[in-house]
Amino acid sequence: MNLLVTMNSVRLSYGRWPALDNVEMEIRQGEFLVISGPSGAGKTTLLKLIWMGDRPDSGFVEVSGFRSDRIRRRELPRLRRKIGIVFQDFRLLDGRTVFDNVALPLQVTGTGNRTVQKRVISLLARMGLSHRRNAFPHELSGGEQQRVAIARAMVAHPEILLADEPTGNLDPEVSREVVDLLLEINRGGTTVVMATHDPRQVPAGKGRFLFLDRGVLRRADRWAELDEES
Repeated sequence: MNLLVTMNSVRLSYGRWPALDNVEMEIRQGEFLVISGPSGAGKTTLLKLIWMGDRPDSGFVEVSGFRSDRIRRRELPRLRRKIGIVFQDFRLLDGRTVFDNVALPLQVTGTGNRTVQKRVISLLARMGLSHRRNAFPHELSGGEQQRVAIARAMVAHPEILLADEPTGNLDPEVSREVVDLLLEINRGGTTVVMATHDPRQVPAGKGRFLFLDRGVLRRADRWAELDEES
């Protein structure tokens, strides 16, 4: 499998405190990668480096051919079209319908209306949301809102889907449904990187697991090791 993401000797500090310390990591095309660790461990920071919302103080991040120490500001939109992002707090636009929230990434890149209609309608059907296409975010359950957020992240056919604590605001049953949806997306060929404080949400054997604590990234040979650490 091709390498999509490489982190080489990455260090990043906010003030005096190291957020990431000498991180070495590779992510291959088609992987389902789980990054576990307690709150404040640096999980969100690591995802932001992949998206290049932040740059490392030293070392470099390479994502789909773009390097953090070489990329120009005008190239960032090209990189970010390859990446979908899902957040814990959904970040849907309250004044837009489900359809319009999902369509937004295509509309801002000038995609034609016919293509937008086709992709959004197809994706809403896949997510089980066709009957909610004209609803507004405040009319949806938490699980429905997260599925809309995932649909929005996937509508532009990204190479990589970053999921930052995507089940953090959901009850256990709905959390399982969201993880199952992410696994289904991964089986379709999309690389998924999921940050979570609770690795038990992802069944053993369904992905590769790393543990992040106080900025230090460690590999675990067994899912159970992460379970014990968390």
